[in-house]
Amino acid sequence: MSSANFQRFFNYPKPQEAPETPPYSSPPANNPVVRGLPLSLLGSLSTRLSIIPSILYTSTSFPLIRTIKDLQNYEPRYDPTVVKLPSSSNDSASSREENEGYKSASAITEIPDHQSSSPTRYHSSSFYTRQYQSQESTPTKVIEGLLAQISAKREHSTAFLQIIPEKVVAAAEASTTRWRNGKPLSPLDGVPVAIKDELDLDGYQKSLGSPLDFTRNDGGTSWCIRKWEDAGAIVVGKLNMHELGLDTTNNNATHGTPVNPHNPNYYTGGSSGGSAYAVSAGLIPIAHGADGGGSIRIPASYCGLYGLKPTHGRISISPTVSLASSNGVHGPIASNMTDLELAYRLMATPDPSNPTSSLFAPPSPSPSPPLNRPTKILGICRPWFSSASAPVLAACSSALSHYTSSLNYTTIDISLPHLHAGQLTHALTILAEISVGLPRPPPTTLSASNKLLLGVGACVPGTDLLLAQKLRSMLMQHLAFLFQQHPGMLIVTPTTPNAGWRLEPGDLKYGVSDSNMSVESMRYVWLANFVGCPAITVPVGMVQVREGEEKVPVGLMAMGEWGNEDGLIEWGKEAEEWAWREGEEMVRRGKGWEDARGWMEEK
Repeated sequence: MSSANFQRFFNYPKPQEAPETPPYSSPPANNPVVRGLPLSLLGSLSTRLSIIPSILYTSTSFPLIRTIKDLQNYEPRYDPTVVKLPSSSNDSASSREENEGYKSASAITEIPDHQSSSPTRYHSSSFYTRQYQSQESTPTKVIEGLLAQISAKREHSTAFLQIIPEKVVAAAEASTTRWRNGKPLSPLDGVPVAIKDELDLDGYQKSLGSPLDFTRNDGGTSWCIRKWEDAGAIVVGKLNMHELGLDTTNNNATHGTPVNPHNPNYYTGGSSGGSAYAVSAGLIPIAHGADGGGSIRIPASYCGLYGLKPTHGRISISPTVSLASSNGVHGPIASNMTDLELAYRLMATPDPSNPTSSLFAPPSPSPSPPLNRPTKILGICRPWFSSASAPVLAACSSALSHYTSSLNYTTIDISLPHLHAGQLTHALTILAEISVGLPRPPPTTLSASNKLLLGVGACVPGTDLLLAQKLRSMLMQHLAFLFQQHPGMLIVTPTTPNAGWRLEPGDLKYGVSDSNMSVESMRYVWLANFVGCPAITVPVGMVQVREGEEKVPVGLMAMGEWGNEDGLIEWGKEAEEWAWREGEEMVRRGKGWEDARGWMEEK
């Protein structure tokens, strides 16, 4: 790596190509699927008989990590944080000034209104702020109508775990006053948003979607959410999530399971399923999500939305403590790219009290201009990419053709080592991390499937955990090698190999343990978590899974070099423009969408 690159990054991996490995092939789906009363019984027994989690650990191929011979040449990497530094102190100071400037009221008119004449588009944040500017409505009217709408429909209320109406209305009234006085705080002033129940929000409880209480005794609001509130956004409440964030359906027997607004026979995806539902159903244009193994990108993909998983460590959640500190990050889910970018740039404001977040340069102004790149490269690991199901592969390949034929992108073939073993080591790492954050044995009030998963996480041998971090190091060094060879490259895959996850009605009572489907849904997303790179998902089509049912969305994902959120945002905007130009069959709101105009009227 050149000395210039060393100056641009802190903690950058040594660029080193990994030893050659056989081409990727999909693992066999031979794990038992357990549901209903058998699952409940097995979950209870696993908390009493340690042999059950041990058998499950072995049967799910986790010990595969012990067979990788080249790991002795790598030191373990416990933290994937890589910080892209400003090129000079002047650049940093300029960026800080610009970051404040883009929040000014004048910036509101610069943000495009994504609610055009098309009857299939979602409302964006600018839809609300233009109503406020013209005095056709007020934040107070919007919030009062929205709260009534959530309360009136069970499918909406299921997406929320807690709302404190008096706090929400008070925030709306304060925003209404600012708009009346012509002094809004930012382009998000008065815009309704909500947060996944994984962060702290002053006055609210925190359960992580479980029957347990994780509420901080000292109160407080997580830093990145404070940045939204400082910009005038109105936090409507806490959103549903998969219990403890430990799977990708958002099946939640304790608090209820939100269903996909595009097709109620499908899950929203998880673990940020409440966030994806609230945006896809039209209740809010932006939601917070958390992502330890695709938990922003999977539900965004399933629900036809945009989701950004930032570089590891960039977004501060202080004073909240993460249960998955070496894999988990926080970011936005939105109905359009402009809102995704705006929400991200606010969240990414460096936190001076956080030793990692404070190292990052402030995000550049929003909306950002296109990057001036002479060559635009998309890296594709062909065997991995092509392992998706036929409908997903067709939609994603069509999008790739557009990038190469119309947008001057070049695709190159790349190799990525030990992808199946890497996915397993990511899983054993995050399970071990979460299990040590909870009492042993797992509380009896948890779901049966999570009792099994936490039991497995608690029995991860220390040697396997160390080997997993050696593989993390190999993967990070190999990616550094690729990024050095191809500056600015984005690694592209489908977001998930499957078009949605169909729910079985009986599973809503007891949950389901289907590790085959869980592993499949995470086939592509895990890598960005394990190595700390940023990644984005964009909707690129709708596919018919079953005859006579509504179509379900398909997402395409890009992963960039550490700190290259700007490159991902530009790529996402290009995908959005193409999708809307191609017509409503490419990407559109579902039948479960609600029109905010209905509750913006004077009551």
